[in-house]
Amino acid sequence: ALDTVGLRPDGTIETPPYERAHRAAWYRLGPAPGERGAAVLVGHVDSKKAVAVFWYLTRITPGDEIQVTRQDRRTALFTVTSIEEFTKTAFPTDRVYADPDTPQLRLVTCGGRWDPARGEYPDNVVVFATLTGVA
Repeated sequence: ALDTVGLRPDGTIETPPYERAHRAAWYRLGPAPGERGAAVLVGHVDSKKAVAVFWYLTRITPGDEIQVTRQDRRTALFTVTSIEEFTKTAFPTDRVYADPDTPQLRLVTCGGRWDPARGEYPDNVVVFATLTGVA
């Protein structure tokens, strides 16, 4: 199951609540997975208590398949094209939230080494994938 997120008043994407760190969230202002455009799913890498939904995201490799069960109960099948890490100050917003002519998927979480002084991860990990089927 997926939760949903929108935008904060400052225009940045909402962060899923840590109480639900075991679940990913769909950015509801964009396309749903399997629709034309880039569907974005965000999730935590960890919480203060445990690993979270995207803890193993960096183990994904190009060619891996991601399955997303849609609200209509069909399964959208995506093939990973790349996994990349970006500093938060150089996050590729235009690329992640692009409006391509084909259905695509983006998985976004935190990355890099935890910075205890700032209380955050300095980077974001983004998985880029393209729709390759619907079952």
